[in-house]
Amino acid sequence: MSDADKSPRTILYPMPGSAMPEDATAGYFEGHRGTRLRYAIFRSSRVPATGTIVLLQGRNEAIEKYYETIREFNAMGLWVATFDLRGQGGSDRLGRNMRHGHVRRFSDYERDLELFLEKIVLPDARMPFFLVGHSTGALIALSAAPRLTNRISRMALLAPYIALSGQGIPERLIRTVAGTASWTGFGSLALGGNRSLRPFENNPLTSDRRRFERNTGFMLAHPELHLGPPTARWLHETFKAADRVRDQRHLTKITIPTLLIAPVLDGLVPYGAQEELSRNFRAAQLITVTGGRHELFQDRDVYRTQAMAAIGAFMPGLDGGIDMSETAA
Repeated sequence: MSDADKSPRTILYPMPGSAMPEDATAGYFEGHRGTRLRYAIFRSSRVPATGTIVLLQGRNEAIEKYYETIREFNAMGLWVATFDLRGQGGSDRLGRNMRHGHVRRFSDYERDLELFLEKIVLPDARMPFFLVGHSTGALIALSAAPRLTNRISRMALLAPYIALSGQGIPERLIRTVAGTASWTGFGSLALGGNRSLRPFENNPLTSDRRRFERNTGFMLAHPELHLGPPTARWLHETFKAADRVRDQRHLTKITIPTLLIAPVLDGLVPYGAQEELSRNFRAAQLITVTGGRHELFQDRDVYRTQAMAAIGAFMPGLDGGIDMSETAA
């Protein structure tokens, strides 16, 4: 069950350059197979609230990274409920090495989401519920979506992790190595180097130096919240999930109205794969952000504002407007 703390500052950390949203509750809940997961709910000051965003993070992210985005959703009249994915952030680590990004089964992510909705969101947040997912979080949403029809009203998915590029070697070779290692008992083996502290120049994530350095500084201050490379098992499980959600038979089972927001200069998930997904996804509408990189919520305002405005216009009851004076750090 949940282990809420009315003083979130004992569970969440300050993010220099991005203030924590004011009205928050944080704690831990028990995910699938007893995994302890850190969560938070951030309330809007607007009454009545328009609804609640269920925010699903990408790989190697934590709640604190989204303070700026959460404040903007709050200013739009939305509550935000989010949790650190298993194996990262302030949630329980998995596998033999605490620094490696690992998962036993991709379905564990989906079950965690369902338990979060059941234990935390439904009793404690405001309806209707919308889902916003980035990268791995968007992949989790796509995979779980056929079972979320009666709980989630709409979804906005940014740069969904359905393919992989920018690794220096072809995806098919990474798939072969990851699959072979998983099948032969070496699934906990890390593949690739630690790119979390890459320099700003030519990074595939964001063109905004201020946000990039803010996030890097937080990572250095709190290394316990961050990961190194993924394991073979993590890659193998996410590749299988990506293949499954791209299949036409799966996509036809998704009836939740969905907004796909694809950054054209995404250096991790090929734009072409995101565009192809939208063509086969009848419940989805594609929004392209020309010039945007993989982490749109962390990108320059010229790209980031497009994503926020698209989400605001897509969610019922919102007009897409964001009062930036209410979201200043």
